[in-house]
Amino acid sequence: MKYPYLTVDLNKIEKNARYITDLCNKKGVEIVGVTKGCCGIPEVANAMLKGGVRYIADSRLNNLKKIRMSGYDKELMLLRMPMKSEFEEVVDIADMSLNSELDTIKELSDIAKYRNKLHKIILMIDLGELREGILIKDLKDYVKQILELDGIEFLGIGTNLACFSGVLPTYKNMKELVDLKYELEDFFNIKIPIVSGGNTSTLKLIEDNELPAGINQFRVGEAILIGRDVSRNRIVPGTYQDTFILVAQIIELKEKPSIPRGKLGRDAFGNIPKFVNKGIIKRAILALGKQDVNIKGLTPLISGIEIIGASSDHLVLDITRSTQEIRLNQEIKFKLNYSTLLSASTSPYITKIFIAN
Repeated sequence: MKYPYLTVDLNKIEKNARYITDLCNKKGVEIVGVTKGCCGIPEVANAMLKGGVRYIADSRLNNLKKIRMSGYDKELMLLRMPMKSEFEEVVDIADMSLNSELDTIKELSDIAKYRNKLHKIILMIDLGELREGILIKDLKDYVKQILELDGIEFLGIGTNLACFSGVLPTYKNMKELVDLKYELEDFFNIKIPIVSGGNTSTLKLIEDNELPAGINQFRVGEAILIGRDVSRNRIVPGTYQDTFILVAQIIELKEKPSIPRGKLGRDAFGNIPKFVNKGIIKRAILALGKQDVNIKGLTPLISGIEIIGASSDHLVLDITRSTQEIRLNQEIKFKLNYSTLLSASTSPYITKIFIAN
């Protein structure tokens, strides 16, 4: 076995997707499965589909291309607003995209017309998060111009919350989005099929029966991938959290002082380390470092083990209070939070191992 490696439990990911889609479908909300947290792994996309998601979305065209080339034949959504350098690929690869710039939409229209295609867009509205999205005062002007474009289908409106500023979805801001849909429908005499109410953070409104009628789409990644909602620092009820497990191997096992000896400066990353004097402790060094993964989001599965710190190539553990006997060359397993899953999935140094029926 090549270390470090990441086990991917496709069965549990499918079950997470099934639980969430069943929960939301009862309220008239379809789920778009988001794979950016695992770098667009096609096997994960397929597990999401088996679990009932409508189609797959990702922030990067390379990930969408990888999924399409795996044999995926459903629609694909590009989450991040397109860059000018990728406009042509957006139309070629993605069936739909989230947008907030008229000039971008117009260029997508020109390319779609030239290719004899119809590219669908969801217009993003800023409801206070201050990431992507147009201001409400500009909404009607944007929609008027979009409806005049050929090669573009105005699929709906959406918003993003709890990713940049931490603004949480509430009944109030979701109702605001629904009201904007009805206002646009009345003003332009059109039907708007999609109101995309956000991401994992919006699931709590479904659980608490506080989602206003009219929201009919969520874009969900974190809750399906690891069963968590980082915006509220909670486990999503009914889901598995051990879907991805990172495994590394011990390369040194010794008793050493807990306080360094000598004049201290900054570490290799420019930080000033802090140490607690615990006397002599049992220390294990793993062949895993900051170049491999974001260390901060790791949680050892063996109780009593504490992460002391890491360099680019080594992870240092205090195993003094471990509830299990620890040996040289032993595997140590970790759960991951969302940001660490993102880095582990992207890392070329971490082997991916799939668990499936």
